[in-house]
Amino acid sequence: MSHVKLHILGIAGTFMGGVAALARELGHEVEGSDQAVYPPMSTQLEQLGIALSQGYAPSNISAGCDQVVIGNALSRGNAAVEHVLDAGLSYTSGAEWLRENVLPGRDTLAVAGTHGKTTTTTILAHLLEAAGRAPGFLIGGVAEDFGVSARLGGTGVGAAGAGERPLFVVEADEYDTAFFDKRSKFVHYRPRVAILNNLEFDHADIFPDVAAIQRQFHHLVRTVPGHGRLVVNGEDARLAEVLAMGCWTPVVRFGLDAAAAVDGIPFDWSARLLASDGSAFVVMRNGADVGEVHWPLLGRHNVMNALAALASCDAVGVDVPGVLPSLAAFRSVKRRMELLGEADGVSVYDDFAHHPTAIATTLAGLRARVGGGRIVVAMEPRSNSMRLGAHAAALAPSLDDADAVVFLHRPELAWDAGGVVAALRGEGHAVADADALLSRLATLAHAGDHVVFMSNGGFDAAPRRFLDALRAR
Repeated sequence: MSHVKLHILGIAGTFMGGVAALARELGHEVEGSDQAVYPPMSTQLEQLGIALSQGYAPSNISAGCDQVVIGNALSRGNAAVEHVLDAGLSYTSGAEWLRENVLPGRDTLAVAGTHGKTTTTTILAHLLEAAGRAPGFLIGGVAEDFGVSARLGGTGVGAAGAGERPLFVVEADEYDTAFFDKRSKFVHYRPRVAILNNLEFDHADIFPDVAAIQRQFHHLVRTVPGHGRLVVNGEDARLAEVLAMGCWTPVVRFGLDAAAAVDGIPFDWSARLLASDGSAFVVMRNGADVGEVHWPLLGRHNVMNALAALASCDAVGVDVPGVLPSLAAFRSVKRRMELLGEADGVSVYDDFAHHPTAIATTLAGLRARVGGGRIVVAMEPRSNSMRLGAHAAALAPSLDDADAVVFLHRPELAWDAGGVVAALRGEGHAVADADALLSRLATLAHAGDHVVFMSNGGFDAAPRRFLDALRAR
């Protein structure tokens, strides 16, 4: 595509914000609009000099736009969508735009799974960078080590190495593509290497059951070539069922607990923990030690994420022992147990976890690190599945490692938080707005506590507002 003018609807979302960054790097003129604009994507877009409009008024789409890229948060009936259709404007989805304009000529590594996509994608990009492969990437968050969520990376033999195609790492989401394309986004990417990290029920607004998600994952499996690689969580029975639908690509399995290996199939890549909190472990391949990792991340789930990334590096010819030391300096991604700061003796974290499994594993990692220290969770049940109550029964058990929980129970929430509060192991509260949540936290938090804000949205800037309040008291 020659240089064009694009308008991106839903530009402040993590995926579409990455698309905007790539389009700008390609030399296109980019503008966009969104209903809610908040960090970290709003900060990235401002730094790129991309004009943002609040809301979806048709007038926000400048005259002379050559194409409109439409995010999957927009549906028929949206004023901007109706304008695009009525005016006969050229439009596409973010995933299709990526496939047509960025991925050709590159070997794509796609990271799929219910949990851990963003962190695993970031680890993989970090390792490939350490190996000198200069990967391009699109991550569903701002990678601390790169300062951006997306870049084109190396485009020629010089960047990739003699005889090697340039690499592009993409966070491969199973959520649908757009109002006009209900396939999962990841079917567009046609990767050489696909990570299948795990598979659980989620996205209750578009999937009726876990079998529907498994079908979409199998659509992804169908696109991976025979000379490629599937890197699969060997502890996940649902992923094994996906492979049983048909598999035409060599499979590499990773896992930690040999007793949990599906059908007793041994892991190709595994680890032996040196620290219970997951901050140190030995990487093993086919049972033989490869090397040690000492890094700042916590939790069993992040060790699994690292194994998936390392196996993928091996699949594209990276010397794994050579890149292991780079993980010591890995800084992950914003809003993944990001320590915002400490004030008045209280440590404040911002975390994206929004599914019970992710909540439980994240808090288990923190608990292993802080021992008997108090953990206080401030939670906004914001994802579509959360708001519909699909995870309500599993929510209280997922918070067992928290000593106290404050739910932001907005009036539009479709289920009663009272039952969840009553089922908590620790202290529980439900409040109706962010101001009340901050007020309650101010009385709960004491020196030595760890306060974790959990939401996949802006949370009314509550984490940083709370940190500011601590600094002032």
